[in-house]
Amino acid sequence: MNGMLTVFRNAWVDTQLRKKILYTLFILVLFRLGSSIFVPFLDNSAISSITSGASLLNYLDVMTGGALGKGTLLAMSITPYINASIIIQLLTVAIPPLERLSKEGEEGRKKLNTITKITSLGIAVFQATAFYLTLRNGINDGSSHKPILKYGDVFDTTSDKFSVILSAITIVACFVAGASVIIWLGDRINEKGIGNGISMILFAGIVARLPDSIGTFIALCRQDAKNIMFVALVVVIFIAMVWFVIFMTNAERRIPVQYAKRVVGRKMYGGQSSHIPIKVAMSGVMPIIFAMSLMSLPQTICYFFGVDGKGEGFWHGFVRFFSQQSPIYAVIYFLLILAFNYFYVAITYNPIEIANNLKKNNGAIPGYRPGKPTSDFIYNSLNKITLIGAMFLGIIAIFPIILSWINPQFSSISLGGTSLLIIVGVALETVRSLESQIVMRHHPGFLD
Repeated sequence: MNGMLTVFRNAWVDTQLRKKILYTLFILVLFRLGSSIFVPFLDNSAISSITSGASLLNYLDVMTGGALGKGTLLAMSITPYINASIIIQLLTVAIPPLERLSKEGEEGRKKLNTITKITSLGIAVFQATAFYLTLRNGINDGSSHKPILKYGDVFDTTSDKFSVILSAITIVACFVAGASVIIWLGDRINEKGIGNGISMILFAGIVARLPDSIGTFIALCRQDAKNIMFVALVVVIFIAMVWFVIFMTNAERRIPVQYAKRVVGRKMYGGQSSHIPIKVAMSGVMPIIFAMSLMSLPQTICYFFGVDGKGEGFWHGFVRFFSQQSPIYAVIYFLLILAFNYFYVAITYNPIEIANNLKKNNGAIPGYRPGKPTSDFIYNSLNKITLIGAMFLGIIAIFPIILSWINPQFSSISLGGTSLLIIVGVALETVRSLESQIVMRHHPGFLD
């Protein structure tokens, strides 16, 4: 913690870095202001009943800093871009033209970024339309059917179809425009600010929910004095989880590499020792996002058609099966995280390519011959590290679910495993970015 504060203090002293930090904060303030602009034709006070009912919408509400639950302009937040990035990353492995673009350097990355933005626009249109349909159908709370759209008489009257269509287009267009604004704000941070723009906006959205979580803790303590000890225990557990996430995020397996000496002209090259770092949490939060999206999709689709799991019949039982209160949900969720973690590592880390690069540069792992023995050793080491990383992600992800089983009142606390991973990851990434820029600006040159 002291090291992080020291980095920020040193960065603030530097004039250029201070301008970048202030610019980043300015963009984040604009993001929060945009999250407070309400979309017309929506009953904002009633939307929270929808987002709290469907697990995927509740998850998206956390990722958007509560903007989705209020029905504001930036309700879609950065989720369309994240989904598009995941899709393009997967397609890069499967489609040769995209794979060639990824290997063309800066120009190829720019083209892939453009493709990602176009894809995110299409996903934003789909998500905005689906969200509008969910709002129009509403959710049966067991006693009454509460309309989400304002001016219910207009929407319930089939004679005024033009008003219905115009209102629907307005709502969907506002949501899509908000998603486009978010991408633009992220690009501004990338160009003139500190850190990754998309990550910073996601970080700001999650942190914005912290006051609500603290308010939940305070309300529980005031409601019953017995909850004070339980709340204190939860706080201690979350602090331990933060330490655990930081430790596992920085943990890595270092495979030693020895480079052979070679003579080029009158100079001798090589002979030094190095290592191949394999991070334990190499895939980051991606497997959790994959698993969460897949597990929540059936339930959310049913919500689109007004099936909330509170009635009788097959589809209501189907929704309850995929509810977070179901132990089967937790087991399948944990197994999916393990599977997606192995899948993500497999498409991003190629042991054969690493072994070939070592061979080309006259490098070798001590005790293993170049070629297939080296790639097999890297592959086996990678599998062991991946298992540890997958178990770590699974434990972090299902902990909030287990906590809600112990006390259902704590299900409203937004600081779950995914949020914790994002907060800690972005914080560490920002500190590293500041450290590198400080070293670059103050490192003495060879002419000094």
